[in-house]
Amino acid sequence: MSFKTIAALAVLGTALASGQAFAQGAAAECGAIQQTLQARKDLVAKANSASNSKKKMTPAEACALFGKLQANGTAGIKWITANKEWCSIPDSFAEGFKADHNKVSGIKTKICGIAAQASKMEAQAKAQAQNGGGQGGLLGGPGLTGSLKMPQGAL
Repeated sequence: MSFKTIAALAVLGTALASGQAFAQGAAAECGAIQQTLQARKDLVAKANSASNSKKKMTPAEACALFGKLQANGTAGIKWITANKEWCSIPDSFAEGFKADHNKVSGIKTKICGIAAQASKMEAQAKAQAQNGGGQGGLLGGPGLTGSLKMPQGAL
């Protein structure tokens, strides 16, 4: 072997090694979506188990859960958009993920609206209780208390 052949093999080996490292780095990048998908799966499982359990979530808890689910979807869409070509992500998967994300966003909006309304009603009830509201009589007096005895015997 000549010096030029050895040098060419060394350059080729270096290129292959760096190409292999690059490919491994790209494969690791393409696998990064798995963490997002697993977190999404866990959040959906939590929502499903809450809807099937006897103890229901409060509107505030549901709002927080769907907020996390929406944030997960936003991160997933961002990653899919950035890596779709490089990682050969099918169009059907990307479109399905976006449709699911839009559905979650709509549900979150409704649930968080209900949670805000419930919170407002609770605050009003507390304020009314602190002001003695609902306990007064017709003209602001103490109202009727006690019991009424029915007459005994013939009427």
